[in-house]
Amino acid sequence: MSSGKKIFQSELIKKYGNLIGLITLIILTAFLTKGTFITPRNLINVLRQTSVNGILAVGMTLVILIGGIDLSVGSVVALTGIFAALFQPLGTVPAIVLTVLIGAVIGGWNGFFVTKFKIPPFIITLGMMTIARGLALVFSGGQAISGLNEKFILISESYISPTVFFSVLAFLTLIAAICFLRKMKNGQFKEGFKISPISAINAFFMLAALTLISWLVIFRGLPMGAAIFFVIAMIGIYVLRRMRFGRYVYAVGGNEEAARLSGINVKLIKFLVFTIMGVLAAVAGIVLTARLNSGVPTSGVMFELDAIASVVIGGTSLSGGHGSIGGSIIGAFIIGTLNNGMQLLNIDSFYQEIVKGAIIIGAVLLDRKK
Repeated sequence: MSSGKKIFQSELIKKYGNLIGLITLIILTAFLTKGTFITPRNLINVLRQTSVNGILAVGMTLVILIGGIDLSVGSVVALTGIFAALFQPLGTVPAIVLTVLIGAVIGGWNGFFVTKFKIPPFIITLGMMTIARGLALVFSGGQAISGLNEKFILISESYISPTVFFSVLAFLTLIAAICFLRKMKNGQFKEGFKISPISAINAFFMLAALTLISWLVIFRGLPMGAAIFFVIAMIGIYVLRRMRFGRYVYAVGGNEEAARLSGINVKLIKFLVFTIMGVLAAVAGIVLTARLNSGVPTSGVMFELDAIASVVIGGTSLSGGHGSIGGSIIGAFIIGTLNNGMQLLNIDSFYQEIVKGAIIIGAVLLDRKK
């Protein structure tokens, strides 16, 4: 085998290994469940179940990219869910805004102690995990808070119609076409427009994903929770790839001292990352509360581990500086597929935790090997 082919195969496995793993897992789960898993109704259910963990995984990617960790997100999901339920008399919009602000304060609190007093993120977020869970029990009296507004429940229970979905998709396609034509007009393709094998594979997988989502949308519509997740994911991908803040995040995680010497405000970047994590934990809490139709103080248990597992499985290095939100999204769907598949197979929940723990260890071992 020529060296060129070896390099291409190595790059292919490195770039698409987790996606190939997801596809293999879907095929295996579909076979074991005798096709039940790949029915439109169940796949929509997987989308709804994965949306909360996916939102958390986007924020956790940023935290791990700077070399940090956040163990408090599960408890913050529960606490913000309680506040979202308590704020219902104020109306849906004020309840959402106030809940998100509380999430930002909690995330900022973590970031403040990490940057100001240089407390390891593991310690401060471990403490916040206990504090937030205790506050959730205190403010709820240990009981679920029900009686949510109908408009608030629509955050999770409503569906985006095919007409709206395909209209938005057509608009985004038009914007992409305009940007491409402008690049051609500005002479960015003077040497000719060439498509590399990796770019062709990227286009294929994107087209396949859009086709699958379109099929599900035609069946019933896109769940609102999944739509919120996709929007947050796209914003996160854009920020990391195209904005200065994203480059600073990678720089801080890759070499904090070098980033500081190059003029990057490392403390501000870390503070903002933890604040964003708090905001996304609040959004996840809002989506979960709407889905449960109540604020439950015991919800969100082990959510932080699912989010961390999604990020690590997605290829983000625990050492920081390397990874992507796209990979974390794939990792979230791997966790979601595992959870749903094991439920369909009636596997005891105790064994489900063992399987997920083994997968986390395997993903970390692969990260160390890299």
